[in-house]
Amino acid sequence: MMRAFRKAVFWLHLIAGVLGGIVIFIMCVTGAALSFEKNITEYVERGQRFVSVGERRLSAYELLNGVVTARPDSRPSSLLLTDDPAAAAVVALGREGRVFVDPYTGAIKGEGNANVRKFFGLMTDLHRWIGLSGDGRAAGKAITGASNLMFLFLAITGIYIWFPRKLTLRQLTPRLWFKSGLSGKANDFNRHNVVGFWCSLVLMVLTVTAAVISYQWAANLLYTLTGNEAPAAQRSAPSPGPADASPFSVPANIDLLWSSAERHANGAKSISLRLPVTNDAVFTIDEGKSWNIFARSTLTLDAGTGSTVKWDAYADRNSAQKLRSWFRFTHTGESFGIVGQIIGFIACLGGAYLVYTGLSLAVRRFSRWLRGRTKKRHEAAA
Repeated sequence: MMRAFRKAVFWLHLIAGVLGGIVIFIMCVTGAALSFEKNITEYVERGQRFVSVGERRLSAYELLNGVVTARPDSRPSSLLLTDDPAAAAVVALGREGRVFVDPYTGAIKGEGNANVRKFFGLMTDLHRWIGLSGDGRAAGKAITGASNLMFLFLAITGIYIWFPRKLTLRQLTPRLWFKSGLSGKANDFNRHNVVGFWCSLVLMVLTVTAAVISYQWAANLLYTLTGNEAPAAQRSAPSPGPADASPFSVPANIDLLWSSAERHANGAKSISLRLPVTNDAVFTIDEGKSWNIFARSTLTLDAGTGSTVKWDAYADRNSAQKLRSWFRFTHTGESFGIVGQIIGFIACLGGAYLVYTGLSLAVRRFSRWLRGRTKKRHEAAA
């Protein structure tokens, strides 16, 4: 009975690997590349991101007005200031663009490294949507989402298949360590077992966190498991209308609004204001420091009076909301600093190698079956 069950699990594992292998390989390779996106981008842009500390920092109005004056056609979408006196202010221009601004002089330092950002943009497109764009992104997300769940299934069933029938040192050794002198199927099998064992736990964490990020049902399950009520389903955002051709206008009272946000921030890492400001001014206050890098609060102010409309403090959120935020940074490894990123990077490369060895084993099995079938036909014909 157990032998039949084990055989069934093996075949399900093999079929899932063949069906999802190519997409999983793409997701693993791009995931490895994205592991250090923030570190690499910040390093190559360090000349634009940091400035000489001056005597007085310009106000939010002065910074934005300087950017709009220097670039009349620009339409800022956010302004971000950090608590680091040597850090440049960041003015986002639409979804992709940005300029780094000296907060003491108002001089534009640059727009970031176009080549590096283009590379990581391509990696993100492949990782999330297998490179599809426009209307095809919905299909791309469905494919990567299904492949991610398939990868989780492969990790779980792989561990089950990995376990030897007898837990002896002789049985465990070739499953835990690489064995030299092997070739062909034996070599692939040994490496598939070893890499699978050492990477499986991390790969399970990566796939589970990805599911919670990608699927509403997975996020709702997180709420249920933590004893919290799932939030009401959000309606899809309406399609954007024609772009506003009128010049961008800096809110006259932006400094008053920023001062209100600073009072709520109380030593936060950074403050970001969504632009343009309409009836409400929405600030994101990043309180993430040390291990708690995912602590972000949202402040909504009445744009006219500066009074508080809503204060969504991270500290007041329920356990499911906090866990979901933590999952976001655990998926990238950032929750555990550079060590977590390195572990995630190695696990992603390991996942890609598992696809390679798994498909190699599947091809060898199919070739052997095909040769046997051909031989039987020849024998029957003779």
